[in-house]
Amino acid sequence: MTVKLEDVAELAGVSKTTVSRVLNNRGYISEQTRKKVHEAMEELHYSPNAVARQLFKKETKLVGLIFPSVDNPFFGELAAELEKRLFKQGFKVLIGNSMNDPEKEKAYLKELIGNQVDGLIVGAHNYNIDEYKVTNLPIVAIDRIINDDIPIIASDNYQGGKLATELLISKGAKNIIVTDGPLDFQTPAHNRRIAYESVMKKNKLIPKSFIIDFNWNLDKKIKEIKRMFKTYPNMDAVFATNDADAALIWRIAKRMNIKVPEELKIVGYDRATSTRILLPELTSIEQPVEEMASLAVKTLIKRIKGEKTVPKQIVPVTLWKGESV
Repeated sequence: MTVKLEDVAELAGVSKTTVSRVLNNRGYISEQTRKKVHEAMEELHYSPNAVARQLFKKETKLVGLIFPSVDNPFFGELAAELEKRLFKQGFKVLIGNSMNDPEKEKAYLKELIGNQVDGLIVGAHNYNIDEYKVTNLPIVAIDRIINDDIPIIASDNYQGGKLATELLISKGAKNIIVTDGPLDFQTPAHNRRIAYESVMKKNKLIPKSFIIDFNWNLDKKIKEIKRMFKTYPNMDAVFATNDADAALIWRIAKRMNIKVPEELKIVGYDRATSTRILLPELTSIEQPVEEMASLAVKTLIKRIKGEKTVPKQIVPVTLWKGESV
């Protein structure tokens, strides 16, 4: 839904000219009328600055990025690649780390709209945030489903999950655990687990999932991974759906004197540059960060210009064979 100036005026029970005068603080406006206009904007989740930009067709040459955390190697590298490409196109960026907190994400979203950014690239994993549905801002999502109007850029998550699981089975693993984030997050990344389940069933093996919340702090993750080892004492392989968790699982396995890959095989997902440097021996599904960033920027610029865009763009993944399988 696109909220227009007419919608604000209609809800407030005033003319478009009156709304414009309130926005620009021009002419006499009674406090009662001013209050009605601001209440209408708030109810419609529309920032006064966004309306003003719509009126005067201003461009700020600013783009907002909202991601779960740039501490994560993949999101950190993705944000850097996006910034580099946007800068070449004449845009500067404002970054918000949502930490998968919907209230924090709402706050960042309102702040970015208030700063009159020309568009947003979103990779956080919260959903049902009304502001995304009513804002006039051009938005592109990376590995996230927001609504039918917002285009998605994603790696081929299903193929990645398939490659990882088939590799583990080919190496003799039978008791394979997959880690995944909370299932209520609407993200194509869940296709990694879905592919794992399909391959396991095809090979007459029992799928077993273990939830590791992206937003947990390190102590909580360590505690839960240790619980995973206790819950599945016979597991001989783990498909961790991100490299940060894969690295942590490997670390805890070593502390428990479990040999990798002889006793436990591990496959991760992402293979960001920092992971390649710090843990090159980790077998992982590689997401093409540069290509994803390039597509996201090109798509956003098209949206800013009002050009037609493709609803979903899937980027191929590759399997990096390290020493953990």
